Formats: sequence, structure tokens, C-alpha cells
Amino acid sequence: MKQLLKEREGAVPASVRSDLEHIFRAAYPTVVGVAARVLGSRDEAEDVAQETFLSFGRTNVPAGEALGWLCVAAAHTALNHLRSGRRRVTREEAASDRAGVCPDVADTVVAKDEHQRVRAALSRLPRRQAVALVLRHSGLSYAEVAAALDLSPASVGTTVRRAESALREELKRHASSR
Repeated sequence: MKQLLKEREGAVPASVRSDLEHIFRAAYPTVVGVAARVLGSRDEAEDVAQETFLSFGRTNVPAGEALGWLCVAAAHTALNHLRSGRRRVTREEAASDRAGVCPDVADTVVAKDEHQRVRAALSRLPRRQAVALVLRHSGLSYAEVAAALDLSPASVGTTVRRAESALREELKRHASSR
């Protein structure tokens, strides 16, 4: 982790928290998983996780709240990546690298199109709903989602159901406009 920080910022600043490596080792798979759910790419998710941990390293968030903070930050950062259009360049480069390697082109195109439609619809949801949906579907419990988003545990189910409903509506709205 320290090497990662050195490469990213030139040197480890004195203000980096002392427990970062421990938290990084414990939370990295979960943070990458959250970002991957949004982005659909492990490589891009790892980039988002790196950005998220670098930001976290400069915070004073208590260690007990680290996982929730990191998951929310990863979801926000991943949504920002979706919205910014950075994925287009990566997809085009990856497609040119894999040219001719698809066993069933029709299935691959349909699946990719569907994933892109869902991710685009997710990026149009209100931020809180999108994050709640991503965190819950990334395997976080209701209690963990509640803590991460500062909600009561009783309201997480309602928030997630509303987000799922909004996502379905967003998909229908854009399917009919095609």
C-alpha cells in the first residue's frame, strides 16, 4: 500500500493515517466489489478502489466506520466514472484488443448492451438510491448499508426497494425512447 501511495503521489505524505494498511487489507476486496458492480470491469474497479483508498488515507474517519465510508466513496467514485464517459475509451481499446476472440458474437453484444443500459440507468438515479442499491447488491447487510448511508436499519429495505423500482422505471423510460 505504501508503495502504491509513493507511486501515486511521489511520496507518502506525513498526514497519511497509520492504520491505512490494515484497513486496506481488510476492506480492499469489498471496495473493489462495490466499484465492480457499478462499472462492470474489475480493472476499472481497482482504479476506483485506489482513488478511494487514497482519499480515505487523508481522512480522520474512525477505523470502525471505515468500511461504510469506503463503500459509499467507492460507489460515488464509480458513478462519477460512469457519468464522465471515461469508460468509452477503455471499452473501445479493449474491443480492439479482443477482436475476433468472441465465441458467440450475438450473445456477447446483447449481454454487453443490457449491462450498459442498466449501468446508464443506474447513473441517472438519485445518488442516495443508486448507492443504497449498489451497496446492498454488493453483499452489505442492511445494518452495514444503514451505517454507511446514515439511515435507520428499518429504512434500508424501503430505500432499496424504491431504488429498484426507480431503476426499472428508468430502464422502461429509455427502452421506449429507443
